[in-house]
Amino acid sequence: MMDAPDKKQDGVALDWSQWLFPGPSRIFTADEMARAGNQRWPRHLDSYVIGNVVVLLLINYILSPRQVPGWAFPASIGAASMALAVGKRLWRSPTRVGLNVACLSLGGLLGLIAVLLRHHEFEPGTLRMPVALLLTLAVVAASAWWFMVIYRVQQIESRLRELAEQDRNLRLSRQLATAQIQPHFLFNTLASLQHWVDTQDPRAAPTLRAFTQYLRSTLPMFERETLTLAEELQIVRHYLTVMQARLGERLAWSIEADPALDGLTLPPGTLLTLVENAIAHGIEPSLRGGRIEVRASATDDQSILEVRDDGAGLCAEAPEGVGLSNTRARLRHQFGDRARLTLSSLHPGCLARIEL
Repeated sequence: MMDAPDKKQDGVALDWSQWLFPGPSRIFTADEMARAGNQRWPRHLDSYVIGNVVVLLLINYILSPRQVPGWAFPASIGAASMALAVGKRLWRSPTRVGLNVACLSLGGLLGLIAVLLRHHEFEPGTLRMPVALLLTLAVVAASAWWFMVIYRVQQIESRLRELAEQDRNLRLSRQLATAQIQPHFLFNTLASLQHWVDTQDPRAAPTLRAFTQYLRSTLPMFERETLTLAEELQIVRHYLTVMQARLGERLAWSIEADPALDGLTLPPGTLLTLVENAIAHGIEPSLRGGRIEVRASATDDQSILEVRDDGAGLCAEAPEGVGLSNTRARLRHQFGDRARLTLSSLHPGCLARIEL
């Protein structure tokens, strides 16, 4: 018995359809083309192709003027222009079907020209040069289309891989930025809980419950790229509950939010970072403590998020910390120029304001 023909080459299955229907098998969606296929057509190709056709015609005319009729010039330039037009269409939509339709249409056009020429009488030898030139241009055009579509598909695939890698790096950086949100809060809270448990302080049980709720509510921060405002405010509530247990009467707080903004999506930890900064730089340094107010309101054309405290206030010489820098970067990535984060001094205290 004869062995069946090997259908694989170097471990890759052979695609026999390429013999009859050549071209790339990858099909890009409209979203993929909009994202990665926005490279412009290289316009210098137009002048390059037309210039080469003109030079080729002139050389043939100089060498054999009787074999190049006058109509060969406009016909060749017109054919080159049509080939460029098809190439531009394939550049915008580099598909296997489009490539084969273009090549088959070119073959059909050449066949039609051959039929028309057979029904007209020409002087002997006058058709040899223009026909050969047209056939050469047709072969060159079909080959150029094929190589261009292959190149274009590889170009878009490479760009999509590059964008996917950028997105992956951005997700990792956002996760790292989320992990950087005031880690000392966790250690200080655990230290306070340990002390209260050892001394049988009645604050231990309610603080542990609030701390557990806080940890549970922050889990989505590390798993998702965005949180709704309602989820963000829930995290802030648990955080402020824990901090109030630790600071006692030195901290008072309130949260007011327009229910219409519950579905607004934000980078995880956006408001939490502002509240933590208000605690660390406003309430804790102040001997009398202070009050924190978190507000979310909406106007006709924007959403406004505010964190206000009446603590120690801004220090003019203090550099911006990692938390605020990460928050600005993540807001910029999600909203672009439509987001603005500002800090302003109050008397007393500070106002952090996000406008979307």
